[in-house]
Amino acid sequence: MFPLSNKSKTLGLLVFLGLLIEATIPNAPQLNSISVLAHEVEVSGDVAATFHLEPNHNPRAGEPARVWFALTRRGGQIIPLEQCNCKLEVYPKNRKDGDKPLMQPPLTAISAEKYQGIPGANIVFPKAGIYEIELSGTAQNKANFKPFKLTYTVTVR
Repeated sequence: MFPLSNKSKTLGLLVFLGLLIEATIPNAPQLNSISVLAHEVEVSGDVAATFHLEPNHNPRAGEPARVWFALTRRGGQIIPLEQCNCKLEVYPKNRKDGDKPLMQPPLTAISAEKYQGIPGANIVFPKAGIYEIELSGTAQNKANFKPFKLTYTVTVR
């Protein structure tokens, strides 16, 4: 048998302690699961959007993926879907001007993390590859922000 190095022993002890803590403190959800939140932020004019794609920005072809956009105007005020005439389009990465989108998933008002009523949609990417998701919008219902267009690149496995 090979002798363990001090690094291996230390790592093993840390893993053991982590498992021990998780097993003995069941009412500590912050210790029971570790999640990584990946968000991309883009800005267009006076609108910024935090974009998230579930699961973990790692969609698979043929499986539903949920996308959402936390829209904010300058100063941080949230723009709910009811104040935005928003449109979502999905294109292949190497599109040309004038190409029609592969799909235009309908947007619905969803709640995600701390955001309420933000634009979200379910997308099923047809095959593995690189896609561009484009969200554009104009103000409606007495909202006050400039028209915007935001583009995100997504790699589908």
